[in-house]
Amino acid sequence: MSLIFSSFFSALGQMGSAAFLKVILLGAALALALLAAITWGFSQAVFAFAPDTVDLPFIGGVDGLAAILSWGGFAMMLGLSVFLMIPVASVFSGMFLDEVADAVESRHYPSLPAAQGQGFYEGLKSGINFLGLVIAVNVPALILYLMAGPFAPLVFWAVNGYLLGREYFALVSSRRMDKAAAKALRKAHGGKIWLAGIFMAIPLSIPLLNLIIPVLGVATYTHIFHGLQGRKRHGAVI
Repeated sequence: MSLIFSSFFSALGQMGSAAFLKVILLGAALALALLAAITWGFSQAVFAFAPDTVDLPFIGGVDGLAAILSWGGFAMMLGLSVFLMIPVASVFSGMFLDEVADAVESRHYPSLPAAQGQGFYEGLKSGINFLGLVIAVNVPALILYLMAGPFAPLVFWAVNGYLLGREYFALVSSRRMDKAAAKALRKAHGGKIWLAGIFMAIPLSIPLLNLIIPVLGVATYTHIFHGLQGRKRHGAVI
């Protein structure tokens, strides 16, 4: 727990840096633009194909159906954005992963040699794969959320905490070791990695705050990775 908390607060303390803010703003802007475009496209499709008036038995003609459906679609997209914003923002933020990890290592682990960074297209591919994984897991998990009732947030945090921990640790560790070694390290410390992921997943349902999670997650797991490797953070003892 001490490693998780110290890593989290060290990452949080660096959130105001120029490198972090750049990635946060880029990821959020691109994600919001994409979701806005999807919402606009849906509303336009509704207006184009839905009849404005419908005849109902015993009631007669009801006007404004297209507008009702359009506003309903807008409300639905707002609700879905809670689930979609973080993976969509992660896709775009993943393209700038190296900038975040490099900023953390430059400040806290200055004696390390240069890491094997991933290219732009590798980051984009990794982000898209993560988006597909989140959707593939969360869509069936909706049944669990409904069955869990008041405990649905706990299920949401557990499921997405596992996904976030798995993805961010893999992204960070692969910069400094091969995939087989990174996978073995993740399995050996699966509990810590999952628990840290739950801390990342808790703010996912909070609008705007969820936009910083990709950067905060990468920074936190950069510290966790080096802590598991026994490296001391500059100015602190891990």
